[in-house]
Amino acid sequence: MPRSHYDVVIAGAGHNGLVAAAYLARAGRAVLVLERLDHVGGLAVSARAFPGVDARLSRYSYLVSLLPSKIVKDLGLRLELRRRRFASYTPVGDTGLLVDNEDAARTAASFEAVTGGRHDLAAWERFYAMTGHVARRVAPTLLEPLRGRTELREVVGDDEAWRDLFERPIGEVVAERFADDTVRGVVLTDSLIGTFADPAADLLANRCFLYHVIGDGTGDWNVPVGGMGAVTTELAEVAQRHGAEIRTGAEVLAIDPDTGEVTFDDGAEHTVTADKVLANLPPAVLARLLGETPERPEGSQLKINMVLSRLPKLRDPAVDPAEAFSGTFHINESRDQLAAAYAQAAGGKVPDLPPAEVYCHSLTDPSILGPELREAGAHTMTLFGLHMPARLFADPAAKQEAVARTLASINSVLAEPIEDCLLRAPSGEPCLEAKTPLDLEREAGLPGGHIFHHDLSWPYGEEGDHGPWGVETAHERVLLCGAGARRGGGVSGIPGHNAAMAVLGHA
Repeated sequence: MPRSHYDVVIAGAGHNGLVAAAYLARAGRAVLVLERLDHVGGLAVSARAFPGVDARLSRYSYLVSLLPSKIVKDLGLRLELRRRRFASYTPVGDTGLLVDNEDAARTAASFEAVTGGRHDLAAWERFYAMTGHVARRVAPTLLEPLRGRTELREVVGDDEAWRDLFERPIGEVVAERFADDTVRGVVLTDSLIGTFADPAADLLANRCFLYHVIGDGTGDWNVPVGGMGAVTTELAEVAQRHGAEIRTGAEVLAIDPDTGEVTFDDGAEHTVTADKVLANLPPAVLARLLGETPERPEGSQLKINMVLSRLPKLRDPAVDPAEAFSGTFHINESRDQLAAAYAQAAGGKVPDLPPAEVYCHSLTDPSILGPELREAGAHTMTLFGLHMPARLFADPAAKQEAVARTLASINSVLAEPIEDCLLRAPSGEPCLEAKTPLDLEREAGLPGGHIFHHDLSWPYGEEGDHGPWGVETAHERVLLCGAGARRGGGVSGIPGHNAAMAVLGHA
């Protein structure tokens, strides 16, 4: 007879749900994971996006920073995360700003060539020494019960850092610390990933910035060998090895917070009960399943996945394209360009010159390409476009307009059109796919296409929290274990870990 009662039922087999399942099953709990799609992994998956092209793209999420090494060690995950030597390259006319993690002299020379002096290099070093200090202090607390604001400030132990990162708009801080507009923009992009905000006025940008610089105490954005699917496939295998039951093609239809009944459909309707229900779902989806009124978040990004027949040429003869594209390649992301794009998007218009950034996973991890593609010199390219809120895409024609303007934006900083470098699939179609927030809503079930499920929260407890881990809800049986939990967002596993600790009674 199939089991009808579990200690824990987890709705959603994204990476956070799988982390929770692994911890709980390892602790001896009877765990059922229900996933509406026909595969595990949520948005942390690899896919062959173009028929007949042997390239496994990290289709949605694509880099790993926030996943704590403690989770990897606790669960015995067999993962390889490779650090990128080149942090970033930003074209500026016929030169560019190159940040080389292994050659300080080359980075210094690049700053001098772009900014005309060493002021901003010194400011850069001071600023990132400060964020590094905050990262080392705050990152360990993300896997512990919530501290209050005052307690976390004491953990940080640096009043200037606290003011500049937690209390003052990050745009104001950056304008004060840096003189060069390009350098200001490079710093500010971390405050805008998936977040529609004005960094000069909105502390939401600060929250986004914090999560992008404190990952695992280093802030490094690493490349998962084998693609993002390698991360979630390993998590699922570990969870199942410890006894967790995972059912795909099983959509949760309703959750009764009083009885712990979970109704789901896997071709037929079933009901199971659980002592605890963990929702690895956006809060808006959980509200609907509970019969409550959901919120309406708004995502803000344009994701373009490409396979290239070769890397594009740069205007800068001093930098090899393999160096420029292995890190984050910034496209029209100066401070003033970001501000102009935000103003246009806030006014309901696709920006004339969309800011974006790209990187080539295959330069760090060629394993995602088949042997013939590797031999031919092909590469994957991932683009993440900023200031592309869901509101812009109510008109279906806006997607085509946004893609065309984004490609033109890339071309404005290259020595040749990116279109000339696109690989053609056997059908003759160029290997390019684009995902707007509304595509993510339709394909992945993310309300408003918000990649963080809703706006990011501060990494400390606030009034209105329902419990010590930031995963508790107003219902004792129901916990939130997805990106929408406090200290959620990104591929981190932190909410999954914290929900498991709450179930296990750790404090």
